[in-house]
This record gives sequence, C-alpha cells and structure tokens, in this order.
Amino acid sequence: MSRVDLGALAARVMAEHGLEPEFPAPAVRQMAAIQGPAAADAARDLRALAWASIDNDDSRDLDQLTVAEERPDGAVKVLVAIADVDALVERSTPIDQHAARNTTSVYTAGRIFPMLPERLSTDLTSLAAGEDRRAIVIEFVVQRDGSLDASDVYHATVRNQAKLAYNGVAAWLDGKGPMPPAMAAAPGVDRQISVQDAVAQSLRKRRHEQGALELDVIEARAVVQDGLVVDLEQKRSNRATELIEDFMVSANGVTARFLQARGMPTLRRVVRSPERWDRIRDLAASLGDALPADADAKALADFLARRRTADPLRFPDLSLSVVKLLGRGEYVVQRPGQAPIGHFGLAVREYVHSTAPNRRFPDLVTQRFLKAALDGGRLPYAAGELDALAAHCTAQEDAATKVERQVGKSAAALLLRSRIGERFDGIVTGASPKGTWVRIFHPPVEGKIVDGDEGVDVGDRVRVELVGVSVERGFIDFRRL
Repeated sequence: MSRVDLGALAARVMAEHGLEPEFPAPAVRQMAAIQGPAAADAARDLRALAWASIDNDDSRDLDQLTVAEERPDGAVKVLVAIADVDALVERSTPIDQHAARNTTSVYTAGRIFPMLPERLSTDLTSLAAGEDRRAIVIEFVVQRDGSLDASDVYHATVRNQAKLAYNGVAAWLDGKGPMPPAMAAAPGVDRQISVQDAVAQSLRKRRHEQGALELDVIEARAVVQDGLVVDLEQKRSNRATELIEDFMVSANGVTARFLQARGMPTLRRVVRSPERWDRIRDLAASLGDALPADADAKALADFLARRRTADPLRFPDLSLSVVKLLGRGEYVVQRPGQAPIGHFGLAVREYVHSTAPNRRFPDLVTQRFLKAALDGGRLPYAAGELDALAAHCTAQEDAATKVERQVGKSAAALLLRSRIGERFDGIVTGASPKGTWVRIFHPPVEGKIVDGDEGVDVGDRVRVELVGVSVERGFIDFRRL
C-alpha cells in the first residue's frame, strides 16, 4: 500500500484555508536572537509550592500549573499559574505578527503547526518541569459547596515540580493504575492532586446545578506508523481532564471579572443560545422526554443527566448531536458597562480565554490586558483593533478546525480505502443545504452522505455503505441504505 506524506498534505491544507504553515524569515531571525527565558520576576516567589502540570502525554507546550491550599474552614484556595508568554513575545514583533495571523496552534494527524516557534512554546515560555518561570497567577477560594469566594491576580515566579499526563493521573485517581512516577518523585504532589480532584468535583457539581452541560464526545486520533494510518484511537474525557477543565473555567471567569472591575474591555469567548433549539427539543421528544419552548441551559443539562443514566452506551452519540446543534463559539468584545452575552454550554456569564497563551492568540491578548491592569500601563489594544481581532480570531479558529477536520478525514480515508462497499451503522451529524454528514461508529469516522440524504436530520440513526474516498481532499462518501 502506498504511503502518503500527511505532513505535506497538512501544510497544503493550511495554506488553502488562509493559515501560514511556516514561520516567516523575520520571525525566524527574531527567534534566533532570543538567548533564554525571561528573567524571573521575584515580586512573589512561589517556587517552593507543589506545582504540577497535567496535560496530554506528549505535550511540551505547558501553559498552566495548579496548586491548592486547604484552609481550616474547609474552603480551598486554588492557584492557577499561567505562562508569561508576553515577556518574550512583545506586541507587533515578527513572532507576534505570525501568531496574530494564525491565532492558534493547529494539531493534525500529519504535523503540528505551533502558533509560536517550538523553542518558545515547548521550552522558553513553557512551564517546563524543574525550570524557574515567570507567570501570571490567578487565585480564587472555593467553598465547600463549590461557590467561588475571594480572588486575585498577580505576578509570580513558579517552578513545575511534576509534569503529569491526563491518562496516568485519571487511572491513579480511579484506583485503576499506579501513581505516576513524576508524582511519586515530587513530595506532596500526590496529596495536591487528591485535593484538587475533590475541589474540581465540587466546582463541577455547582456548575451543573446552574445549567452547565455535561457532554461526552468521542474524539478520534489517527495512529500513524511509517506514513501509514494503522488505527484510530478514541479520546474521551476523564477525571484528570475534568479537573483541568473545571479549574480553567473558574480561572477564566476570575480573569474576566478582574478586568471588568478595572474598567477594561475584554475579548470574551461566547456561545449564544442554541441555533437549533427546536431540533434539540425533537431529539428529547424522540427519547420520551420534554424540553421547554425557549432555550434553557438548566433544562437541557437535566435532560442530558437523565440520558447519561438511562443509556450510557449511546450517550456519546447524543452528546455529539447536541454539540452540533448548539452552534459554534465566537469571540466578541465586551466593553465596560455592557451586559455580557455569556457561554450557554458552560452556564457562565463572565468568560474569557486566558489560560493557554502558548497555543491561542486571544489568551495572549488577554494576558496583555492583565499586565496593563497589574502594572498600570496603557491599554495594549484600541477599541477598533479589538473588534477586528475578535472577528479575525473567530474566523481563523474556524479555519483551523476545518484544517484539523480535513486532515483527520484524509487519515481516515487512508484507513478506509480498502473497505469500499462495506456497510456501517452511523448517526447524522450535520444537515444543511451544503450537504448531510454522518459519523459511523466503528471506526469513528465522519463522511458525507452523497446518495439518499433526503428527510434525515442531525441525531438520526442511519445505515450507510462506503462508496468512495479521496485521501488528497479528505473526502469520505457514503450512500444511505
């Protein structure tokens, strides 16, 4: 079987969608002139705390660390340290201009396209294990019931004591695996993670009581060996991913309120009320349940909780349908005094992206506003610039998603090209004038129904036959039976 260079294919798809696959020469020269990490800021020296990172097994672009301090009254103070990327990536420099163009790192089956040069994102601006690093610390107190109390934001110097991975931490928390070696080698980190897990669960419980949606969407990741796609791995959330998600949601809310209290505009991440609430209601009705006529996050969250209990095996399929029907997120500018739009899926009103400045440009923009607020500096962006940035970041995020999806389909097409004519069970994931899409269950691959898509809608179960693939274009075509 012939091999396909997925890396070269991914670079071509990046360019087709208006993204810059390579760093331009001025950015390369700027990178070569950077001698080392930013000098440690001793405003607050927190290096002795039992900081740890939890990320994917192969991640080196570490944006955040977490630590928690138990208090006598039963509350817990949580500290989230965010890498001070702005300390080395100044505004309007060539590296910043490249980051502003792409606005995000792009992760494909063939190649990763980092927003920042790898020497920065995986080393000099990464909160790497055992290294002293400048950070912005977002601090908040969590009460027993999961409510947030006092909060603060400040500069600090931190040191990652243990680089941990989601799967290993989750297995240990669930009692299904040994303590990760990095955890065992760092005194106090095991207790830290146990405390953080308990706090995260209280945060999650309270958010769900307020209407946050608990979804379980399966992500497929291609396994590539010697240019051949040999399998598709399924990625699902676990206790460790939920721990980080809950802390980051809280930290992003604290950041939004911190800037708002200081009269600053913010680049908000919003998800408006669902675009297709009527279809979500139809899905609920087909399962013997009922939702109100108007979009209601709490009612939807309760419905999802009932379905998870009633049919856990098929819950990921329902989750996927709801995600598709909710509509996409976007960036908008929130000016002082304006009523916030909020994030429907997270059931929060105050929300920015601030916790991944190595990987997302909106987070770097927010970091610059935070530093201006902390240091008494000028606003880093004018109002008109921020409006243009919001629209651009939304567009480029959509483009990056299309690149990742198309290259993922190219990898899946490689896996399926010897199975033309086989039949599969699936679920409809998209239906519009542009076409109808289906995700088959085994392997978890999405493609287009090119024949027989009349009368089906998102969430419908279908049986399809694979009729063709194109590795180059990432096309996977099915006929509905």
